[in-house]
Amino acid sequence: MRHRIAGKKLGRSPAHRRALLRNLVTELLQHEAVRTTDAKAKELKRWGDRLITLGKAGTLHARRRAAALVQRPSVVRKLFVELAPRYESRTGGYTRVVKLGMRVGDAAAISLVELVDRPGHEGGDTGKKKKAPRRKPTEKAQEKAKDAPRRRAAAG
Repeated sequence: MRHRIAGKKLGRSPAHRRALLRNLVTELLQHEAVRTTDAKAKELKRWGDRLITLGKAGTLHARRRAAALVQRPSVVRKLFVELAPRYESRTGGYTRVVKLGMRVGDAAAISLVELVDRPGHEGGDTGKKKKAPRRKPTEKAQEKAKDAPRRRAAAG
């Protein structure tokens, strides 16, 4: 039974898990969006929302608690100066998780964790790459394509 057990283990030791989430939440607050796996994204959402709530408190104690988790002093400053006033009227739900699809290398489910109402991004950036335009086939490839039906007929 998992009664009253919060958080996921993510297949890591407690120290490794804490270091991973500290790095992810620092990047989330600095860049306002992070791409990661679904399980990490769901856990990161909890940590990000909690830190923005600390930023909204604005006390010295809250600043020290945030500084204990966030890796860079410049990001702590951004949290209290820029992000906290932005979400002053919002009572929760400062982050969103957008599922992007599967990773090419190992087919892991990938998500984008982003701060809601971030300036300059309407509707959510999916983080997908745009396809490169198709190149015109070379002369050799065109000749090969023309000869393909004849080669198939000769082989069969």
